[in-house]
Amino acid sequence: MSENYKHLQNVVCEYFPCHKGVGKDRFNCLFCYCPLFLLKDCGGNPAWRGLVKDCSGCSLPHAPGGWEAIQARLGQVYAELRTGKAPKTLGHAADD
Repeated sequence: MSENYKHLQNVVCEYFPCHKGVGKDRFNCLFCYCPLFLLKDCGGNPAWRGLVKDCSGCSLPHAPGGWEAIQARLGQVYAELRTGKAPKTLGHAADD
């Protein structure tokens, strides 16, 4: 089976490539808006500016292996939800 569904490039996007660290030839736009953004522990390397999560330095969804990493992390979150454990999401530190 082809794995073309794991990769998409939008080279006409005015922001392409929007993150540094991944070569243009390997950059993946499939997760333009990361489905893990809401999670405090997303598996990427975001910076924090107070309570604001800054993903501009993270290339996890755009680098080779990003599709697999996102699917694995989502699988963990859904498994936790099935057991009744809610994942830690963005919010005030007092919410932890």
